[in-house]
Amino acid sequence: MTLRSDNQPWYKERWPWILMAGPAVVIVAGIITLWLAVVSNDGLVTDDYYKQGLAVNQQLRREHQAGSLGLRADVMRAGPNIRLLIGSDGEAKLPTAITLKLAHPTRAGQDQLVQMTSEGQGFYSGKMAAEVTGRWLVSIEDPAGEWRLQGEWQADSEEPLRLVAKADK
Repeated sequence: MTLRSDNQPWYKERWPWILMAGPAVVIVAGIITLWLAVVSNDGLVTDDYYKQGLAVNQQLRREHQAGSLGLRADVMRAGPNIRLLIGSDGEAKLPTAITLKLAHPTRAGQDQLVQMTSEGQGFYSGKMAAEVTGRWLVSIEDPAGEWRLQGEWQADSEEPLRLVAKADK
């Protein structure tokens, strides 16, 4: 058995630092993960999921009502301006204002409500608060909440979005 003659302090040795490096990396990664969790809101979880589940039948009723009226709509965009052309197979009375909701599939913070005003003969116009790109869920409904048209929209597309109500089966 040999004794070491060089009496260096522990902090000048390499092994204590190698052994402490693992836990130090884990602590830094944990702090970064905590910061990301606090700063970024995914918006996918709602507090009132039970109420939303109960409202499904009412939403289906509104879609069936749009189908029985034979409603259809074309959504056109030019920059921040949006224009709608709403038509009907029957004698549906169109309101003077319509609400257009643009919902991002994963980021609720980017959702927009656009108030559309009538220009006559089924045309409506409105202006978005912010520019949209990518895939969006579009919902058009009357102020009384009687009917609703829904669809998916690729905002980058040059083609207008056609929304057609599904007929009752």
